[in-house]
Amino acid sequence: MIRTILCATALAALMTTAALAGDPAGTPFKNVKLVYDQPIPNVPGKSMRGVLVEYEPGGNSPAHLHPKSAFIYATVLEGAIKSQVNDGPVVTYRTGESWSEFPGDRHRVSQNASATEPARLLAVFVVDTDETELVLSYME
Repeated sequence: MIRTILCATALAALMTTAALAGDPAGTPFKNVKLVYDQPIPNVPGKSMRGVLVEYEPGGNSPAHLHPKSAFIYATVLEGAIKSQVNDGPVVTYRTGESWSEFPGDRHRVSQNASATEPARLLAVFVVDTDETELVLSYME
């Protein structure tokens, strides 16, 4: 029961973030969906969560953080995604390419690299099981 409530809360937080995300012209994420949530049996207190993010052409999300316990491995499934983590360079990742985000990292740029084609990525989180918000906003 508690696991169901946590899953629903995490999904609601992600969908709320998706509804608020977008560029100044209002191009939002097409969809953000929790697709996997499983406690890790040999690592007490940790879970693995998969989040599918679909970007409309030209879509982006505002700068954000993830929980301090989160390690994220993101893979582009379709299209191309521009990403900047911390003060690193803005990198364009294409289908099949991946990057990682470590606990405490700031994700400054996350956007579809194309103004005409959609893009999709899968973000796999290793995070504290009791964490309910996977995306946290911050101001530069």
